[in-house]
Amino acid sequence: MTKGPKRLALSLYLTREPVTLAVLTGAAIVFFLFVTGLSRLYQAQQESLADRWSARGVDDLNAQRFRVAIVDFRTALLYDRDNAAYQLSLAEALLGLKRTDEAYAYLINLWERQPENGVVNLELARIAVQKKQGDRALRFYHNAIYATWPDFQGRRKARLELIDYLLRTNARTQAESELIALEANVGEDAAQQTQLGNLFLRVQDYSRALAAFRESLKLDPKNEAANAGAGVAAFETAQYPAAERYLAKAISLVPGDAASAALLKTTDFVLKMDPFRPQLSDAVRNQIVVNAFTTADDRLKACPLLGGTGELSSTKPVAGVSNATAQDLAQQWERLKPQITERGLRRDPDLVNAAMNLSFQIERRASGSCGSGSEADKALLLIANLHAEN
Repeated sequence: MTKGPKRLALSLYLTREPVTLAVLTGAAIVFFLFVTGLSRLYQAQQESLADRWSARGVDDLNAQRFRVAIVDFRTALLYDRDNAAYQLSLAEALLGLKRTDEAYAYLINLWERQPENGVVNLELARIAVQKKQGDRALRFYHNAIYATWPDFQGRRKARLELIDYLLRTNARTQAESELIALEANVGEDAAQQTQLGNLFLRVQDYSRALAAFRESLKLDPKNEAANAGAGVAAFETAQYPAAERYLAKAISLVPGDAASAALLKTTDFVLKMDPFRPQLSDAVRNQIVVNAFTTADDRLKACPLLGGTGELSSTKPVAGVSNATAQDLAQQWERLKPQITERGLRRDPDLVNAAMNLSFQIERRASGSCGSGSEADKALLLIANLHAEN
């Protein structure tokens, strides 16, 4: 009789135990899901708040309300402490208020985590420039150029800033190298080609500047800046007919362009006073030579260090030239003067070279001793340089 109840009790126990275990397991699962749901809900709320404060911060940053933006991004970081984008934005707001050291702390921490981040490297380069840390500035600029960007414009912006920095620090050779690298990535964009041309002008690479301006003008022939820049580049490469065309076009587009007008005036003098231009008649050439010879005489008389007012000697030495040399120029001019007439040049065409060579010598000596002189004097110097190898 005793075995029956025991067996019944054991049977009931074995039947209830799995049920109880199943109930407890189910309850645990429900509880876990509930806690997970609450956690996710909390996390979603945190992210939502962070995004909301960050969006406010972006608006304030774009409006240059830097103090408010700092509060916005710091609040966003309370809800998403490790968010790199918020930290970067906060650093940019701090930089807006010139709180460089605080911004640097955030930026260098971000750089250690994301050394390939283009924006971070660019901001660190700017800070290095402010602190006059040249080597660090160059390193971070180059990092920024070859870093990760969402598009090419960020890389282009970094290189342009580097070029500007190199130009401001008189590192012209390095700036030119960066410009050549930039040139390879400038496509069919008139504004960018014009900008490239102007930068090549600053490093005095006039051939590349002219090529860039011409590319710009293919895309936008009425671009005044490109015409003016092309005029300067053509002038500096002694392509005076081309310079005249570009400068005249620039002035027609913007009549108040005083710089182009002044350069066009000099260009016109060069073209009118150059007797070696092709397709000139003998009569026109001879008249040009007579006028040039007269201009050199005026220059000789006006420069005290070359004898002044027609005198053949000077009490002051000419820089790099003895008084005898200065006297010799005046004496040569006096000997040649009777022959340099239109009639004399018709009789002896070889006098053209003799007259022009002496005029060039006088202008070069006077320029070194007495300054640039008149527009005609400047033109003769340019013509002398143009035909120096002839």
